[in-house]
Amino acid sequence: MAISKLTRTNTLLFFFFFFLFCTELPTPSLAQENQSEQPYVGVNVGTDVSNLLPPSQLVSFLQLQKITHIRIYDANPDILKALSRTKIRVIISVPNNQLLAIGSSNTTAASWIDRNVVSFYPDTLITAISVGDEVLTTVPSSAPLILPAIQSLYSALVASNLHQHIKISTPHAASIILDPFPPSQAFFNQSFSSVIVPLLQFLSKTGSPLMMNLYPYYVFMQNKGVVPIDNALFKPLTPSKEMVDPNTLLHYTNVLDAMVDAAYFSMKNLNITDVVVLVTETGWPSKGDSKEPYATKDNADTYNSNLISHILGHGGTPLHPETTSSVYIYELFNEDLRSPPVSEANWGLFYGNTTPAYLLHVSGIGTFMANDTTNQTYCIAMDGFDTKTLQAALDWACGPGRANCSEIQPGESCYQPNNVKSHASYAFDSYFQKEGKAPGTCDFKGVAMITTTDPSHGSCIFPGSKKVSNKTKDVVNSTQSSSAGEKLLRCRTFSFLKISAFSNILHIFLAAYFPIFLLVLL
Repeated sequence: MAISKLTRTNTLLFFFFFFLFCTELPTPSLAQENQSEQPYVGVNVGTDVSNLLPPSQLVSFLQLQKITHIRIYDANPDILKALSRTKIRVIISVPNNQLLAIGSSNTTAASWIDRNVVSFYPDTLITAISVGDEVLTTVPSSAPLILPAIQSLYSALVASNLHQHIKISTPHAASIILDPFPPSQAFFNQSFSSVIVPLLQFLSKTGSPLMMNLYPYYVFMQNKGVVPIDNALFKPLTPSKEMVDPNTLLHYTNVLDAMVDAAYFSMKNLNITDVVVLVTETGWPSKGDSKEPYATKDNADTYNSNLISHILGHGGTPLHPETTSSVYIYELFNEDLRSPPVSEANWGLFYGNTTPAYLLHVSGIGTFMANDTTNQTYCIAMDGFDTKTLQAALDWACGPGRANCSEIQPGESCYQPNNVKSHASYAFDSYFQKEGKAPGTCDFKGVAMITTTDPSHGSCIFPGSKKVSNKTKDVVNSTQSSSAGEKLLRCRTFSFLKISAFSNILHIFLAAYFPIFLLVLL
């Protein structure tokens, strides 16, 4: 049966309007203008560590953990050489004590770039240079040196034709922003205006990010009773617990997003709208002193695991849902040589010997941090504790903890060596495995630690070894905003059309010529 002209016309009209309204002309977003790559999670690598790994072993460890972005606090040539021909991208740094020399001499700046950048790039993937660290708030007397140093280094990059490949900026403490909540009322401390304004103009001109060190831990500690800990830890919230900006009515489900948006609003107040925020430091300590009760392994695990999920899930922020800031976790290793308080030495994801300080729950959201995806993890007693303390923990594990301690009885396979530490390690691992390796189940008042090295020996097989082949990966924190089914129902199913040049041309063609085509049909 022939199809009438009216039917054909209606069909064509349907597809015409469906295409126009269910696909969008691509408009440049903050993310598209400033980021050529997907958001990522990197780590800071500090060196105040006893027996720090040699550079070659450090790089091997980074590769094992699937860490692809790092930031170092200098331009250590041995580390940069070890990174050569790997896919690991690195931000190198100019220490604060070098600002004067570099800022006052173009020759010194050129020499620095030649020695620390040109000598290694592109074999070593240097992506950015951070000039100084929190200079405005920690050494304000050096504030006038920041911009001259940055400009001198940038000129040297231009001379080497590397300015399109390597960005340059300076990390700031969150305290340079006043009245950070609600974010819409935030503004930069005006006493820093002589530095901030020209710096932001430079960042805008060169496509470089505003580097910010943002710590919800400190926001929570300084505002206990005002900021709920769930907000600081990215925990799921009921609508009544979300922070609402009364001026924009934007809802904030976590502190970090509010801090990032405070930076965006502060820049907007200075008419800067095209600079992306890069979070150069964030994290949560896993141990503290008596005045730091929230510095725990559970909280550190929760914060960093949820942070990774949020970033790799393209969480964006309420103000800029299209733009997800990349972040660098502070830090890779516990820097045990740090001065008090206790938390200063306990920000690391790992101890200096590469055993995990705690186990991140990040499996299921990519390959980042492979120490969670192997599932071959065990709980053992730490060195350095007296027999009485370990015995008390062992008694609890085999008693109230209901660990299976039959194998450490006389005559059984794990009775030897017959000492409290060995028996405690078996009992701790039994409890840890029984509890499904849940956060906090390998602590025992601080005398236990998680390791990826199998502690089994001889005929003594630890519980974790027996279960490895049968266990499945953890199902972890998901920040997906909608189900796959919901997404299929949206016109945005055709989002592949939005970003193509073909889409642009077709929109224009249809708008111009489709009416003429209809007249011919009719």
